[in-house]
Amino acid sequence: MPRAFTPKVVTANALVEGDVVYLTSDDRWTRDLAEAELLTDEADADLRLLQAQARTSEVVGAYLADMRPGANGPEPAHFREAFRATGPSNRFHGKQSEGLRRA
Repeated sequence: MPRAFTPKVVTANALVEGDVVYLTSDDRWTRDLAEAELLTDEADADLRLLQAQARTSEVVGAYLADMRPGANGPEPAHFREAFRATGPSNRFHGKQSEGLRRA
């Protein structure tokens, strides 16, 4: 028996900066997971992935990542995606340094 479809987002890496990006419902790339389009239909998800993979001048390595609905948008369903969403592993760079600047 096939498994039920798990909600997904399209994610990739920005071609120039290398940052993790997510596809929004209005076809923008965002670095904020909360803005990502949560895809709940498998056919729609496959189509959105194909569209994203064609945008080779913007991103590299586009794929569908398992997510679950959350109060503030999609939330990672797997550790790998949670790790990618926080930015570089060195806390003084990227998304992890934003909290230090606000403090």
